[in-house]
Amino acid sequence: MRCSSPTRSASVPTRSPARTWGEKGSTPVVRRTGNRFSVNAMSAISTKGRMHFMVFTEAFDADVMCRFLDHLAGHFDHKVHFVLDGHSAHRSRKVRAWLADHPGRIELHFLPSYSPELNPDELVNADLKRSLPMLSRARDQAQLAAETRRFFHRRQRQPHIVRGYFGGPHVRYILE
Repeated sequence: MRCSSPTRSASVPTRSPARTWGEKGSTPVVRRTGNRFSVNAMSAISTKGRMHFMVFTEAFDADVMCRFLDHLAGHFDHKVHFVLDGHSAHRSRKVRAWLADHPGRIELHFLPSYSPELNPDELVNADLKRSLPMLSRARDQAQLAAETRRFFHRRQRQPHIVRGYFGGPHVRYILE
């Protein structure tokens, strides 16, 4: 299984373009709390349409990366080839130590610097950010995390969409 990881944890916006109505000649006022919150998400996708993910609220660092590697390794009885960018958490000592402690489980392959177009998981991030505002506006971080998980669970049941993330001309290298 070839997997891909986002270039960074995907921060999900809490604001989306919205329309409302108002009296002609006066600007409508929409009351909001002003609170800002976000969640982070990390996913791995395969050319066969499989998707694994993790939604978390803390900052993306080596500890989170190792937790995700544990999650991935637990789902496969063969070696996983994991395509990543050069994020510092991906290249950290902790991750290298994790790989040394789990030989033959996961092999990391790094993309060239500044090449998000080569990472099909960037399309997952774009799909997530495009889909969330259409659902409902989250009122707090817990609700946003639940909606993000719902998006990923839905995509897990739609392997044809996951396979479609590999359809672009820049990511053909994965299929060869």
